[in-house]
Amino acid sequence: MKAVISAVFAAFTLSVAVTLPAAEKVAPSLREVTIGVDPSGSNVQFTLGATLHTVHGTFNVKGGTVHLDAVSGKASGQVVVDVKSGNTGVEARDRQMHNGVLESDRFPQAVFSPERVSGLASLEGEHELVVHGTLRIHGQDHEVTFPARVIVQDGRLTATAKLVVPYVSWGMKDPSTFVLRVSDKVNLDINLTGALTSKRY
Repeated sequence: MKAVISAVFAAFTLSVAVTLPAAEKVAPSLREVTIGVDPSGSNVQFTLGATLHTVHGTFNVKGGTVHLDAVSGKASGQVVVDVKSGNTGVEARDRQMHNGVLESDRFPQAVFSPERVSGLASLEGEHELVVHGTLRIHGQDHEVTFPARVIVQDGRLTATAKLVVPYVSWGMKDPSTFVLRVSDKVNLDINLTGALTSKRY
């Protein structure tokens, strides 16, 4: 009986010795990710419905840095949008937008601060994320959650996301007139590019 037990123990010990080196070769898990936003490849496009036609325009992104713990999903950092850069291509309309609605001289920036992100499983390929955070615009903070599509390739990240902003209920003036009716919500198409670095453990 003792001989049988000794043989089983020896076999188990040999099995551990053989598999341990293989386990040590397994790549460490993704943990910390930092994204440096590139303003030259980033912007926020907006679409505003109106009775006569749909208004299209663009805001520039000033930059930002986002930090992400891929295990817990906790995020931090900021992405800064230059509100004063808003442009629809019509000077009179832009003047009304900046002076009467956005008050961009008083509130020249919009800042998104991410708090949670889920869905980033690796540093390559395409990922569907859900992003939650706080958008500070027109002097007020608003919680927002939106889906985003991210492509990671060779250390570069490209992200696109859509967000509907109910700007009138958020305290901005409704630019509608008796003749021209304008939607009280604006659709944002967010486009970000940047460099991605990571730490593993």
